[in-house]
Amino acid sequence: MTASKIPLAGVIGSPIAHSKSPQLHGHWLKTYGIKGHYIPMDIGAHDLQDAIRMLPRMGFVGVNITIPHKEAVLSIADLITDRAILIGAANTLIFRKDGKIHADNTDGYGFMENLKTGAPDWNPRSGPAAVLGAGGAARAVIASLLDAGVPQILLSNRTRVRAEKLKADFGSRLQVFDWVQAGNMFDHAALVVNTTSLGMIGKNEMRVPLDGLQKGAVVTDLVYAPLRTQLLETAEEMGCITVDGLGMLLHQAVPAFERWFGTRPAVDSATRAAVLR
Repeated sequence: MTASKIPLAGVIGSPIAHSKSPQLHGHWLKTYGIKGHYIPMDIGAHDLQDAIRMLPRMGFVGVNITIPHKEAVLSIADLITDRAILIGAANTLIFRKDGKIHADNTDGYGFMENLKTGAPDWNPRSGPAAVLGAGGAARAVIASLLDAGVPQILLSNRTRVRAEKLKADFGSRLQVFDWVQAGNMFDHAALVVNTTSLGMIGKNEMRVPLDGLQKGAVVTDLVYAPLRTQLLETAEEMGCITVDGLGMLLHQAVPAFERWFGTRPAVDSATRAAVLR
């Protein structure tokens, strides 16, 4: 950053009007007195590469990438972190001073930090993790869980072939279940993670039977609208420890903000309030 330029960052997706990232980064910019701006940009696939290449010349120091461009930006970046390669997607671009575009994925970091905050007593080695879904978020979650030492991942997706692809990519510590048998994963799971959109406002409710949830298991839902999904409410009634999905959004943004603006922001009650406002 130079004194003559106000640093710009933003988020690229299509659609993008629903994103809470502008509220989050705007809150941090104001809190830390940084003269910068964070801008939502609705950019289609056809214009993605040209737009990203132009942004550094306009004063942008980096951008977040969201649906549907997380995979496509890997072909645009000059440098890609190992974790972004493993996950097969990037959610953060850093525009370096030497002109290179650096791609990273902080979703797994955000997921793990949210778990540590919401369920500090959870031990990754305490037992299997049951994961619902096989999209990009699931890949980030699975990579981070395996790295943390979770002994086994039990995985189910509405389309089994996508779950089998993850097993092929991540190895023998994954076991795939048919969607109609997804509830059976919970019988011995120490952690349950929903990475699907089921239960989100405007989406279908989750129909997976939850009677197998074990008392004391940790249950987390990446959906944060509503903040308390039916999965979390039912799990809490059954004596599980529940962690909502908002914290993942907040924590995944921390490394990016630090790289772009030079200050590491805190995730606190004021941050949550700013995003929920």
